Amino acid sequence: MAGFGVTRDGFTIKGLDVILNESLTRAVQMFGPSVDLSDTSALKKILQVVAAEDGEIWKAMEDYYYSNFISTAVGPSLDQLGGDLGQARLPQFAQGQVNLTLAGAQPGAVVTIPAATILVTTSSPPLAFFTLGAVTLSATAPQAPVAVSAFVRGPAGDLSPSQAFVYDPAQQPVTVDLGAATITGVNPLAFSGGGDPEADDAYRSRLLGVPRSLWTLDSVSSAALAVDGVVDVLLSDTLGGIDVSQGFFNLFHFNERVFSSEPELGEPYFFDVVVAHNPAFPWRASTVGGVTVPGIFEGVTAAIDAVRPIGIFANVLEANAVQVAVQANIVIDPGHDPNATLTAITDQLAAQLGALKLGGAVLYSQVMRTIVAQAGVLDVQNMHLRRCDAGSSSAPIDADIGENLVMGPTEIAVFRADSDLNDLEVVPQ
Repeated sequence: MAGFGVTRDGFTIKGLDVILNESLTRAVQMFGPSVDLSDTSALKKILQVVAAEDGEIWKAMEDYYYSNFISTAVGPSLDQLGGDLGQARLPQFAQGQVNLTLAGAQPGAVVTIPAATILVTTSSPPLAFFTLGAVTLSATAPQAPVAVSAFVRGPAGDLSPSQAFVYDPAQQPVTVDLGAATITGVNPLAFSGGGDPEADDAYRSRLLGVPRSLWTLDSVSSAALAVDGVVDVLLSDTLGGIDVSQGFFNLFHFNERVFSSEPELGEPYFFDVVVAHNPAFPWRASTVGGVTVPGIFEGVTAAIDAVRPIGIFANVLEANAVQVAVQANIVIDPGHDPNATLTAITDQLAAQLGALKLGGAVLYSQVMRTIVAQAGVLDVQNMHLRRCDAGSSSAPIDADIGENLVMGPTEIAVFRADSDLNDLEVVPQ
């Protein structure tokens, strides 16, 4: 048994070969060295069957051991550990496809509906969804499908087929000029996923972030990150620490004078919480088509209020979303489709850069590696990274070749595959 079972390094399982060899050794000790243990002997066949059963027992013991820890538990075992922390597994967001229709457009008109556009059902009660990608409609091609996701978790978003959707251009994160035209939609198939529980990886990440004390930086961060749509948070206590603005700072002996006077009892105290969020989720709650779309500001404020002490208040601020893009000439093998290669590159860049947190720099090497890793790419020339502050009317700023895009502590990089800032030219060799 030495070296197997619970050890300092965790649980060490005993393999089938070890179990069988131990059984053969015991058989020789019991029946003598002349016992028949050849591959065709009945005794060895029995020992092999028993060893296989023992191997399954060792596997079960290993699963049982690791089911006691959040970092390794899966399935029902993870649910039990989450229940001990008061954190149930959350449902997913329902998703599906909506066929949009443009009506009343002028001849030659072309309308692009960007990602994160809000669509609302005409049912009672109405439900709000946001688009997961951009879609282009025109007078000559007035219909196109688009994938959508619910704002609120749960099976309520699992719509039945043929539900009507409306588009209100006055209540959108990005204004689109429709003129006298209108846009409606309908889902050809049922939506799904809202009734599915969140995956083990996502659930485990939430449980690992649950604070073990009520009022700490971790507890505030955990409360804010639990709000749907929040990507990252940064806490800043501008009044905490030593007040170096005092004129006598660094001019006196310790234990003789204080740096500054203590706040009066009951005086309110404020700290800053910078929140980066999914662009699809609005910063402030709004009413679209009779349904209230939850806002990040209201959700984070309510979540922090549940853990803050009396007299301490959070100043919830929106992070600066910096639009980033790539300019490059990409040479591919003649046997590959340029459009398919371009789509694969932008999708991978969106996935890679979408994982960045507040203050995370966009690395030139990371972008280069993502592009050259795509099938058929032979060379990347004249690549520049560029940035443009959200809401800024100024031209984007191009970094030099090989230069990273460094973000400030309250900035988060946002890359959109359909952004006009991207200038990727894909040409066969």
